[in-house]
Amino acid sequence: MSLSFADSRTSLESALRRATTSPVPRVWLAAVLVGIAAGYAALGFRLAIGGVQFLWIGDAEENLFRLLQETPAWIIIAGPTLAGLVVGLWLTYIHPTQRPEAIADVIEARAIGAGRLPIWRGLSAAVISAISLGGGASTGREGPAVHLGAALGSFLAQRFGFTPTHMRTLLAAGAASAVAASFNAPIAGALFALEVVLGHYALRASGPIVIASVIGALIVRFHMGASPAFVLPDYMITSLADFPAFAALGVISALVAIGFMQTAMKTDDLARRITMPLWLRPVVGGLGLGLIGLWFPEVLGVGYAATDAALQGEFGLTLLVSLVIAKIIAASLTIASRFGGGVFSPSLYLGAMAGGAFGLILSYTVPDIAFSSHAVYALVGMGAVAGAVLGAPLSTLLIAFELTGGYEMTIALMVSISIATALTQGLLGKSFFQWQLERRGLNLYGGPRWQILQTVLVQDFMRRVTEDPNTPLQTLDEDDERLFTGDSLEKTLALFESSQHETLPVVQPSEQLEIVGTVHHTDALRAYNEALVEASREEHS
Repeated sequence: MSLSFADSRTSLESALRRATTSPVPRVWLAAVLVGIAAGYAALGFRLAIGGVQFLWIGDAEENLFRLLQETPAWIIIAGPTLAGLVVGLWLTYIHPTQRPEAIADVIEARAIGAGRLPIWRGLSAAVISAISLGGGASTGREGPAVHLGAALGSFLAQRFGFTPTHMRTLLAAGAASAVAASFNAPIAGALFALEVVLGHYALRASGPIVIASVIGALIVRFHMGASPAFVLPDYMITSLADFPAFAALGVISALVAIGFMQTAMKTDDLARRITMPLWLRPVVGGLGLGLIGLWFPEVLGVGYAATDAALQGEFGLTLLVSLVIAKIIAASLTIASRFGGGVFSPSLYLGAMAGGAFGLILSYTVPDIAFSSHAVYALVGMGAVAGAVLGAPLSTLLIAFELTGGYEMTIALMVSISIATALTQGLLGKSFFQWQLERRGLNLYGGPRWQILQTVLVQDFMRRVTEDPNTPLQTLDEDDERLFTGDSLEKTLALFESSQHETLPVVQPSEQLEIVGTVHHTDALRAYNEALVEASREEHS
């Protein structure tokens, strides 16, 4: 009996020792704080957008397009133009990166920044996006909210002194809380953080992310009620004939998603070729948005009211098709003009309009078949286009599920979302976020192995001169093979293979080519293997 008691006491002491020395309890505590901070940040960001809109048209309600229908033309034009002026000046003189930031920057911080996202950049980017969206920019509020939440998560992780693995977890936890608070959808918030931001589903990361997501949803429910982002009628799928139509809608949604992304890419390319001061670019774009808004006020701002109207079946076929075209143009102009905002809301908007139009065309062309209401197709299209644009089919499926709460609608969404996402990846080969990261020279297609090759630098594993007194050279000629301290592991391994050398000198990027260290072939291989092991441990623990 005494032996059993001693064993129990030893086990208890061992468990207490692990609990006090393990970082896990501190990570979970930090996740609670991140959930609270990011949830309130998303709520405050939403109110800030309303405050800027109030300065524009004297009303902070999200029912923007109906308010603009009663607003004088000069005020409609003045709103985005003046907002563009403020955004342009802020980008030029205050914001460090001189461009708006959103979800792609969070993914970049996770991939190459060890989970570090400066809090000042997060706050500054939120100001830019609040001014943009409140002034009529045709993008979404979720991307900037995710960026702000992730920046808060990174800030708290650094204050706690966590390792890069836990910093990445809390970065994603902040993103999860922001998504949950934006859509009142905690399940989707957690899955979005795992699927898009973190890129894996490790058990160690899942707990803190789920906790933060639930807290974000509870905060918005406490302050703004339990209603989801869109108030949906009771949808019913009336016929099995709808399911082949949902598959066809998946194809249409893929075409809309590709059209949107291609237009945004081409418009951005065109804007980069036009020489003008940075502060003037949003002004010109804002003027163009104001002119579009005179004919189609539905495309200005976040667009939730117009999306909701489509889900309620309030728009006719001609208007739905026109709004798809106008929104693609307006959102692409907004992005190219350096306004802040994300693509989550525009994707939902485009899907709702395209789906509603598809449903009406079905009812007109095949009147003998009792298809479901075109509002049902608006909901399914909303999920399909968003999943294809974001490259996040599971997250968008769960957002739609939490909005509707219906199992039957979830099956319809699965059909359309999977087809739309597969076709978009097959034809375009990338999501919107991957395109943005490509523009910065960051290719994340190949998973952890390719990320390691691109992000591990020579300076991380080189032997410095003081550590290697047998370095044979102090300076190099222009024709000598060498590595620079900022060269990637990919370039390093390629040079070893082509040169057949076992050791290469490392120089600083300067005219004198002074040797600051060496790299041995075995050093590069060891750095690659260690990084692979660490990445595997993080993703599977």
